[in-house]
Amino acid sequence: MTIDFVEFVKVVLSNPVALITVILILAVILINGWTDAPNAIATCVSTKAISPRNAIILATVFNFLGVFVMTILNAKVAYTIYNMVDFGGDAGQAITALAAAMVGIVLWATLAWFFGIPTSESHALIAGISGAAIALQGGFAGINPDEWVKVLYGIGLSTVLGFGSGWLFVKLIELIFKNVRRSKAQSFFRKGQIGGAAAMAFMHGAQDGQKFMGVFMLGVFLSQGQYQVTEFFIPVWLMILSSATMALGTSIGGYRIIKKVGMDMVRLEQYQAFASDVAAASCLLLSTVWGIPVSTTHMKTTAIMGVGSAKRISSVKWNVVGDLVLTWLLTFPGCGLIGYGMAKLFMLIF
Repeated sequence: MTIDFVEFVKVVLSNPVALITVILILAVILINGWTDAPNAIATCVSTKAISPRNAIILATVFNFLGVFVMTILNAKVAYTIYNMVDFGGDAGQAITALAAAMVGIVLWATLAWFFGIPTSESHALIAGISGAAIALQGGFAGINPDEWVKVLYGIGLSTVLGFGSGWLFVKLIELIFKNVRRSKAQSFFRKGQIGGAAAMAFMHGAQDGQKFMGVFMLGVFLSQGQYQVTEFFIPVWLMILSSATMALGTSIGGYRIIKKVGMDMVRLEQYQAFASDVAAASCLLLSTVWGIPVSTTHMKTTAIMGVGSAKRISSVKWNVVGDLVLTWLLTFPGCGLIGYGMAKLFMLIF
């Protein structure tokens, strides 16, 4: 099942709740591009391989391509997110609860950006809609454990595989280039970093774009009173709308996040930054193909930790890492409770 653009416009113009929900989902996508996408370009900016302005343009373009291209080839992540929770029952209350979850996610993400903390919008999205579904169903019947367990796989994958691949890639690069003149190697890695940042931005769009499109389709179907749709096709117009919205968010900037990830956590040389980008992008590609929703923020930062640790453990500023880990740990209960509370409040008011 799908919906064409003309039908979509008719739905949102005739249904105020649907219109508000769509605006809120687009706001979450915009904030994702604003606060999450800068992680993709943090390392190449910190090593001065590319200027912040050009890096943001690069991220904007490749976020767009990632959403569009990967969704056409493989939309498993979108289906995982769509089927993760149960908003069935009363369609009116369901769309209200979904809208409440989006408000909670916007609040959480804005606060994280204000403090310069690269929180995961993916985790916030999952936690927010899960909290709202629990509020709607009055218990954990609102959660589909078969799909939710993939989130746990994703957390483990991004932690272990991200860190391990970062460590391995940088060791391989050091071995391959040990007899290459430093000036020649530096020229290669400067250009390579730009390619690595483009790959990271592409995979950010592929992963996060699909997550939000899955929620978008859920909102559209609920607004039409259809809560039993199990299979759907993502239309091209939605790919364009989502990727353009994410690209707009990225173009706003995000220097606070770039500084936290690319400068404060560990100081990287260009070959190390290149290794972290290639490692993280490769892991994100595998996760997307397998349909496992992972956090691009989590994957990139753990890859950077692995790269830094390959030189020596003390290279990583573990106090900064501790702040990031604490934020990740707080996102699920924190955003989940906000989603739950906002859903209860919205259903009471509306």
